[in-house]
Amino acid sequence: MNNDLLKLENQICFKIYTAEREITKLYRDLLQEMNVTYPQYLVLLLLWEKHSLSVKELGKRLFLDSGTLTPMLKRMEKNGLVERKRSAEDERSVVISLTVKGDALKEKAECIPGQLIENIAMKKEELTLLNKTLTSMLDLLQNESH
Repeated sequence: MNNDLLKLENQICFKIYTAEREITKLYRDLLQEMNVTYPQYLVLLLLWEKHSLSVKELGKRLFLDSGTLTPMLKRMEKNGLVERKRSAEDERSVVISLTVKGDALKEKAECIPGQLIENIAMKKEELTLLNKTLTSMLDLLQNESH
């Protein structure tokens, strides 16, 4: 057996895990002024795009189960960023919508992607290729699990 396969520096999962942690640290600094966490920022990104989504759809798009998502949404509601209402079409479904305060954060957030790219200091082409590669990988992994 090739022992190089078991070296930490050859583990793609470790590199992805470590890069994710480092990127999350960068986001933490950028999001501090908005007083939101990285997962809350992801919810806001979806709601700025769609304005309202069901908890089920948010969970599907963010790859989070309701046990993780629901407490976070409750904190966001308590902070005045979102409101939760039962769907008129299906009482079992809860719809999450932006409040005026949550919608207003979009203006503050517009600089975040550019600042993050600047902080990572990779060429635009490298980031584009990385994004495509990770999207392909995620698609393949999701197809395998279903």
